[in-house]
Amino acid sequence: MALGTAQAQPRFEDPVQLLGERLKEGSIYRLLAEHGHVLFPDDYFADLYSASVLGRPTVPARVMATVMLLQAFEGLSDREACDRLEFDLRWQAAAGVGTGATSFHPTALVGQRNRLRASERPRRLFEDTKAMAKATGAMKMRARVLDSTPIYDAVATEDTVTQLRASIRKLLSALDQAASPLATTVRQALQRDDAYATPGKPPCDWDDRAAREALVDALVKDASAALGALEGHELGPGVAKAAELVALVAGQDVAQGDDGMFRIAKKVAKDRVISTVDTEARHGHKSRRRHFDGYKAHVSVDPDSEMIDEVVASPANTADRDAVAQLVEDLKGSEQKPEVVGDSAYADGATRAAMSDEGFEVVSKCPPVRNSTGLFTKDNFVVDLASGTVTCPASKLAQIVIAPGGAGTASFKAQCRSCPLRAQCTRSPNGRTISVHPQERLLQKARAEQQQPAWLSRYRADRPIVERKIAHFVRRPWGGRRARTRGVARVSTDLWARAGAINWARLAVLGLGRDGADWSVTAI
Repeated sequence: MALGTAQAQPRFEDPVQLLGERLKEGSIYRLLAEHGHVLFPDDYFADLYSASVLGRPTVPARVMATVMLLQAFEGLSDREACDRLEFDLRWQAAAGVGTGATSFHPTALVGQRNRLRASERPRRLFEDTKAMAKATGAMKMRARVLDSTPIYDAVATEDTVTQLRASIRKLLSALDQAASPLATTVRQALQRDDAYATPGKPPCDWDDRAAREALVDALVKDASAALGALEGHELGPGVAKAAELVALVAGQDVAQGDDGMFRIAKKVAKDRVISTVDTEARHGHKSRRRHFDGYKAHVSVDPDSEMIDEVVASPANTADRDAVAQLVEDLKGSEQKPEVVGDSAYADGATRAAMSDEGFEVVSKCPPVRNSTGLFTKDNFVVDLASGTVTCPASKLAQIVIAPGGAGTASFKAQCRSCPLRAQCTRSPNGRTISVHPQERLLQKARAEQQQPAWLSRYRADRPIVERKIAHFVRRPWGGRRARTRGVARVSTDLWARAGAINWARLAVLGLGRDGADWSVTAI
């Protein structure tokens, strides 16, 4: 397959000349117009294509890379992005094409993302911005500021009945596609084979509780029967994946009563699948009252250049602290002791200990100690690790008892019996108990440090930067919070393109330029 090549000779209808000063200095369009031929040479995507001479020539690398970045920058669909290339002078200038250029078909973007995802450098549109920022000295190794933000899924959240029915339909479809003789066996095992003939919910008197419960029971038993019919047989990849989904869905939302009937359980499974269409999306929450479905984008920002250093996609129920290692990977091995700045989601003892062992300084606010009863909090007690004791507000001492794993407790059961402050401290008949964290010493040190003016100054200077950058990352002209695709891998591809576009835009603001072979920025 022959690689497409960019036009080398500007013509009269050059959009750069037509736009003139309207192609704003410091904009991503001006940056790509001036340097796109160097940033995305003709062989930029050469590794994505086979050596075959058959087939049509590919779109020039500069054009394809520019469209992918500007699509992410403006939050457009594939068709809208291709239209922009034909009719928007700024896009034509950035892509290095003439005003009479015609665009390629939107499906070319789908194929390009698939090839890019399967390549050895799937993140190149993002990683190359970091390489440029480090080469010019814009991005430092001093610190990284971390946070996460919701990315809403691109599918509807399904209820239990819909999931049960859809998963069984998927299994039957997989068996049919594989032309498996087990398809007949599975259908014969089902009680409600009519319920899987069409999409949507099966017929039911939804106002009748008994009818609803009977439907759930029949669907669960059908799922169990289908899995029983497959037991002991060798299954192909597609059938095995569909069977796993049936087993997962049938077990996550229901419970069997004493009468043997399966009913919807009054609970939410910890890792509940919320859709049979996108099986990687999950329930998530940013606070006790703010819930969402889909994914999280975990972001690491360099506070000096205000560029995105890392972005990681995960299911929505992933704790922020679980992504820390990936977010600070670039800083590992640094000669200095870099700071990791974040909110209280990154301030727990285990995360602090792990980061400290890796050579990082954690600048994160420990969450305040609360007591929902309104009585004395743990802060009213003095935990003395040196003597192994805890002193209560009434100046009574209790010995810390260490359990396996390093956690400890101090019980004031005896001291509370005649304590005049008991009513302000506890309502438990067994008296007050204080828990001692395995990293209690580390947490005590952190709480003391964050009271210091110097610590507060560092935190207040760096912390808002990631909030501002996330606001840029999810604002509507750049795609908003809604995922365009399904699954962590595809969501990641979109996030990397968006992060790359935002970084190129930031480098444009910083005055990225080229003098011969040397790149530099003017605003750092």
